[in-house]
Amino acid sequence: MRLLIVGTLGGQLTTATKIAMERGASVTHAPGVSQAMKVLRSGQGADLLMVDVNEDIGQLVELTERERIHVPLVACGLGTDARAAVSAIRAGAKEYIPLPPDPELIAAVLAAVTEEREDLIYRDAAMASVIKLAEQVAPSDASVLITGESGSGKEVISRFLHSKSSRADKPFISINCAAIPEHLLESELFGHEKGAFTGAVARRIGKFEEADGGTLMLDEISEMDVRLQAKLLRAIQERVIDRVGGSRPVPVDIRIIATSNRDLGEEVRNGTFREDLLYRLNVVNLKLPALRERPADILELASHFIEIYAKANGTKALPISQEGRQLLLANPWKGNVRELENTMHRAVLLSTGVEIDAASIRMPDGSPITMGAGQQTAARAAYAAEAVSRDMVGRTVADVERDLILDTLDHCLGNRTHAAKILGISIRTLRNKLNLYTKEGVEVAGPGDVRAGSAEA
Repeated sequence: MRLLIVGTLGGQLTTATKIAMERGASVTHAPGVSQAMKVLRSGQGADLLMVDVNEDIGQLVELTERERIHVPLVACGLGTDARAAVSAIRAGAKEYIPLPPDPELIAAVLAAVTEEREDLIYRDAAMASVIKLAEQVAPSDASVLITGESGSGKEVISRFLHSKSSRADKPFISINCAAIPEHLLESELFGHEKGAFTGAVARRIGKFEEADGGTLMLDEISEMDVRLQAKLLRAIQERVIDRVGGSRPVPVDIRIIATSNRDLGEEVRNGTFREDLLYRLNVVNLKLPALRERPADILELASHFIEIYAKANGTKALPISQEGRQLLLANPWKGNVRELENTMHRAVLLSTGVEIDAASIRMPDGSPITMGAGQQTAARAAYAAEAVSRDMVGRTVADVERDLILDTLDHCLGNRTHAAKILGISIRTLRNKLNLYTKEGVEVAGPGDVRAGSAEA
């Protein structure tokens, strides 16, 4: 977490600085707007600006927007001056923090910037296998290509890789190649010298230099023009970059993570992506399954988002009703995790009872999400499977195995031979297990009988 504090406020921001550093933030100080812009252009970067309300916040917002520097800004002022707070918000600040600073408030602001980026929530085996591979390759400097549908969590996995790497204490810088016009992307990546083109009012350090020592994530790299791909390939191979308008190469030490929601092999065949660049990027491929392909994650993520948005709106985090859970499990989630997050945010706002029920789970326009007969059947089956899985959490394998064997034996009315066939084990193994359970004082059904209190009794 990189925090840039702008202004002085009679020393009160010094106290805020100490609190932020105690919470793990890396803090840089700039006495005014012009110095803050120099810091941002220099490549030191920031994840959050905390600005003295007496500074020209409107000018700072205008300058960062003009130079395409995207960073959230909060204003700070002495006391609870409502007029100053309103003026700061109108000028472009996201929040107003009264000073002297409350340590918990500072912590909450820092958490709001970093929390959603770093959370990794999963339960499904399909996602667990991806995470296991990510953990294996994270300590290396190998380039990683993360593929998957939009909204499936590619940036979250990228940040996870960085956090588990030897570069974790260095910057993690991301750039969306699809969001920046083609003629500006080169400058964003490699930086530029003053006067290199119209609007280049000062030297600007690009994302490669800003990420030096850390990780650079190239989001939706398939959208990059093939001509710029050649310069990117050279930067990755030789570990040097050339600023636009520059006269000498600049060495960089970074780890590259690229993401794409397209099949880059197909893009190579179509001539829109360089094959040699694909080989450089695709040392390891992490293919994220769509949310509909990892159903065990749906309710876990839904509960996670309820916690986040209940806290943000000052309400109690409510449980999801059985009908609501079935509805969530039946939805195809074409927008993946991003769509689920927005849906649960709405549900928190719309819920009026003691649970988040199906009526609260709605489309963006407020219309209800409906299920066909086939979806209802699938939802009930998924809910039952999820309930069984949930009941097993916290139990040992031996306990689960014992219950499975005894329940199967009850189902077979104590017939050892039939039970062994259903369980896929030998009759000898079954008898050994049953003898062990009997010695432990566990009731075992005899031939033609079931245990008292069992489901079959």
